[in-house]
Amino acid sequence: MLTGIAIGITGISIALLVVYGADVAAVQSSGDAEQGFLPFDAKVRGMALGAPALVLPFIAFGMTWRSPSGVLGAMIIATGILIMAGGGFVLANADMAEAEETGRPVVMESVMLLGAGAIHIAMGFFCAYRSRRQ
Repeated sequence: MLTGIAIGITGISIALLVVYGADVAAVQSSGDAEQGFLPFDAKVRGMALGAPALVLPFIAFGMTWRSPSGVLGAMIIATGILIMAGGGFVLANADMAEAEETGRPVVMESVMLLGAGAIHIAMGFFCAYRSRRQ
């Protein structure tokens, strides 16, 4: 029962990350730095889509601590990969001159995303490993 709920929660996280990435890609392709297909600016998009997508896999992992699942582990690894891809995208497409003018710590944002993605991947491998041992 809890495993199914945890898989659903992690599926929501993956969906949020895919929508977030698609919206950022729409912003990049349109040239309009304000918004993509969602009516959010970058800050609201990060709070509404990014923050829950980071937290939900931790909740799912905690819910299934006693009964780990290989499927859940693979899904948590997928969230980690998506988060790391987003961090790499931010770093690769950063305008350092603009970031310096505005005081936006682009490198620090990217390092935090890469670190969060690595933690998710480690959690996913741990969950998958534990499911094989049982």
